[in-house]
Amino acid sequence: MLKIIFLVLLSGGLPVAMAMAAASLIYLWMNPSSPPFVVIHRMVSGIDSFPLLAVPFFILAGNLMNTSGITHRIYGYALSLVGWLKGGLGHVNVVGSVVFAGMSGTAVADAAGLGTIEVKAMTDHGYDAEFAVGVTAASATLGPIIPPSLPFVIYGMMANVSVGSLFLAGILPGGIMALLMMLTVAYFAHKNGWGGDVLFDWRKFSKALLETLVVIGWPLGIWWLVTEWNAPAQITVMAGLVVLFAADKWFRFQAVLPIMTPVLLIGGMTTGVFTPTEGAIAACVWALVLGLLWYRTLNFKLFVKICLDTVETTATVLFIVAAASIFGWMLTATGVTAAISQWVLGVTDQPWQFLLLANLLMLFVGCFLEPTAAITILVPILLPICLQLGIDPVHFGLVMVLNLMIGLLHPPMGMVLFVLARVAKLSVERTTMAILPWLVPLLGSLLLITYVPAISLWLPRLMATA
Repeated sequence: MLKIIFLVLLSGGLPVAMAMAAASLIYLWMNPSSPPFVVIHRMVSGIDSFPLLAVPFFILAGNLMNTSGITHRIYGYALSLVGWLKGGLGHVNVVGSVVFAGMSGTAVADAAGLGTIEVKAMTDHGYDAEFAVGVTAASATLGPIIPPSLPFVIYGMMANVSVGSLFLAGILPGGIMALLMMLTVAYFAHKNGWGGDVLFDWRKFSKALLETLVVIGWPLGIWWLVTEWNAPAQITVMAGLVVLFAADKWFRFQAVLPIMTPVLLIGGMTTGVFTPTEGAIAACVWALVLGLLWYRTLNFKLFVKICLDTVETTATVLFIVAAASIFGWMLTATGVTAAISQWVLGVTDQPWQFLLLANLLMLFVGCFLEPTAAITILVPILLPICLQLGIDPVHFGLVMVLNLMIGLLHPPMGMVLFVLARVAKLSVERTTMAILPWLVPLLGSLLLITYVPAISLWLPRLMATA
């Protein structure tokens, strides 16, 4: 009955969060054994969680990065690094999204922020709007896979899993996804006879390559000094930051400091300097230092606007979490989750078959529900089955988030689809058709990540034993 009420309200055009809360309230009203105020109690309990404090701070950090001109720096860095390849701006699109994913944490922010620049640049250079929209949509899915990630924070809270482990688990799969997307760009470039979009400039390329080496070498150098030379960790990191800022000033780097955001977050969390929640605050401080003090692209008026936008987005996300919490609790209390678990285990006790069924379910649900709501509903249903079948919850969390990100590219609820349709001034139908070829690398990545758990779990296990 609860599911029927929810589907009726949803089909009537009620927003997902409102439909979940209203369905729970109506069901309780029809079954007076539980008082209606249980709805309010469970909704409040659903967001009364310390890890959820990371949500507004990661949103704020992403907004600060997105509106302080840093997206243009990222685009310039990617253009210097890969713009000279065949199908250059397609590769720039993917590389730029990889970098931006380390700051925004959401696919919609990637599509609306960097995607606006990328689609315009590609259409100005003569690319079809459909190709530009397709590669932008596909690369936007990297936002929640490469840390930091808001969906990982929600999943970690619901599944009682380390958010830091989830962040580490997303690094290698994100790299594989980006590689498959760039191979797809190369295929279209070869098929259509596209060349590079900028002339190869050895000076600019060397500078971009140096920036990449700095981003990779800086944390390795800090780790080597601390572990091999027993240097004091805090002093070494502070000295390293001074050297980093000095190098940025001397070489006039485009994007080293923004790219360092996920490096500092992952490093701080794995070494125990701060928790993921505190890491979200550290990301905000880093963004403020860059925007207000270093690049000086932020002012007080713009900062206030960013804060108000963050409050609006946070309120929306947390209301979805609250509504999904009561709905998920009602599913558990009415025995729906137990019934589903028994049915699935009656159909199969093979992990690979369950993962196949779970993927199909999550891909379908992702087309209709916002990722936050979907995670809050699906985790209580699917995670107990995973634990019984011996599937690692960190691995399953990555699979779930990737499925739901692919769902963002499709109607009727695909937010990335609608954002890019507006950006490119295309109809939803044309945008949907433009995205279809890019399901090949995305679904290929999903199969690899689903059935080769080591891709997700190698780095968390390595850091756990280090």
